[in-house]
Formats: sequence, C-alpha cells, structure tokens
Amino acid sequence: MKSHFQQTVIEVIYIKFFNLEWYRIFLYTARYKNLTKAANELHITQPSVSYAIKQMEDSLGLKLFHRLSKGVELTEEGRALLEYVEPSLVMLDSAQKHLHNLKQLNEGEVRIGASDSLIKNLLLPQLNAFHKQYPGIRIRLSHGKTHEITKRLKEGEIDCALVHMPIDDPQLSIQTLATLEDCFVVGRAFQELANRSLTAKELAELPFILLSPESSTRLFVDHWFAGKRLSVKPDIELGSIDLLSEFARLGYGVAFISRSFVIEEIQKGELFELQLDDPPPPRNIGFAIHRDMRLSVAADSFVRMLRILD
Repeated sequence: MKSHFQQTVIEVIYIKFFNLEWYRIFLYTARYKNLTKAANELHITQPSVSYAIKQMEDSLGLKLFHRLSKGVELTEEGRALLEYVEPSLVMLDSAQKHLHNLKQLNEGEVRIGASDSLIKNLLLPQLNAFHKQYPGIRIRLSHGKTHEITKRLKEGEIDCALVHMPIDDPQLSIQTLATLEDCFVVGRAFQELANRSLTAKELAELPFILLSPESSTRLFVDHWFAGKRLSVKPDIELGSIDLLSEFARLGYGVAFISRSFVIEEIQKGELFELQLDDPPPPRNIGFAIHRDMRLSVAADSFVRMLRILD
C-alpha cells in the first residue's frame, strides 16, 4: 500500500508532465476558495493542489491567489485567468464526453454509397438492423452508379460502398457481399413468350427497356449481347429498377433486371420471366472500403456487421 508521501510524489510527477491538469486544479481552487476542499473534489492530496498552484504562479510570473487564514481568494490576475479557464475546460469536458459517446457508438455517422436498387434490395435490411442497434448514429446515404460511387470512396467523401463487380483498383479493398442472378421479364402482353425457351437472337429482336448506358447493369447486358455478336437498341432507357419493372408490366417490352429485385412481381403473375437457351452468368456485388483510410468507430462497426452477415 502506498504511503501518503509516495502518493503525493506520484501526483506531483503526474502534474509536472500534464500541465493541463494544473488549470483544472486552479478552477476547483477558485470555485471552493480552499485548497483542501479542492483536493477532496479532485481526489488528490492538498499538497498536490498547493504544488500545482505554485507551479502555475511561477510559470506565469504572477500571483493567482491571496493566501488567507481560512482559505484563498483570487487576485485580479487570477480572475482574469478564470474567465478563460472555465469555458475552456467546459469545452474540453464536452469534447471528452463526445469522444466517449463515439467510442460507445452512442454518436457518430456512417457514410455509405450505392445505387438506388442496391440500397433498396440489399442494403436496407442491414441498415435497419444497424439503426435499431445504434439509434444515435446518423446514416448518410449517397446514391449513384458504381463508377461515381467508387470515385467518392477514393476521395474520402464516403466510408464504404456497394459496387457491381468486377473492379480492379489498388486503392480499394473489396469483399463479395452477394451474388445476383439477372433475368429478362415481360408483362402480360408478351406472356406467351415465357412458355418456351428463346435464343439470344430471338430475344434481341424484341422491344427493350433498359437502364441508362453508363450503368453497370446496362454495360453488363450490352457486353453479354456483344459476346453473341448481337446488339440491342432499347426503345426506352430509364434510371431506376422500379420504372423498368413498371414499364415491362405495362407491356412496353423486355426489361433486364436482377431476379431477386422482382421476385414478388413474378410470383404474383404481374411479370413473366423469359427462359433462354444460354442465360447471362450471375454477377457479384462487392462491399468496398478504401484500403489506406482508417474508418471511424461507427463505420468500422457497420463494416464488421456486414462481414458477419455475409
């Protein structure tokens, strides 16, 4: 067990190397106007308080307290210092509390990028689980196409992203999160086509509804047709999966959509999947983070949750 002298020496060494603590001792001494009461509140010894005040006065070359028989009173210089010390320590205490809340996942934010369809069909269930567990963390979503999202990720504007693979970028660390199987769907106007298997050439002759040319899904389907020495010029180009399925349901033509995104419509008989002799291969969806940027506590927790679910 440490002696009173040893405890005092330890506290003196601590105070010597952590001058910020001097100001806290000064504040408590000014507040209670008594060295012993200040020491009790700070859970240190009275000699440690006296030493800290003396060190401050020696360093500043000014007297901060009048020593009285029943305690101490601030000098004019001490009152001037107190005007700065009190709000400064309040701010530091608030900062320390904020950091504690960040560490405990009571505060913070996660910045995530993905396309609208991936947010709705893949990300939303995970976001709901995370938000339920950590309601104090703000979730910021940034939507866009894969090339836009990866650019934001590399520039540090977002913490993580859902992207269509393959992507070969040395700045990014990418882990496969899901595998999508795509399909061609039509509405009742073309329902009879779903009763037999079609060739790619027969498929290419139908009216098409596709996503805009710069989207990963559009690039994929264009590349698939090109591999069969075919090309498709869509009648309608749209920017969302919901609109694709709606126009297909209304009979405007064939839409190319990931099966899991329209499985309910297919089961209800609102859309009909076309069977192909040689269907497109599955596609992987990746979860990407910047290889060289350290994640915040909140973002790291979200990434860990996704990896566990995977």
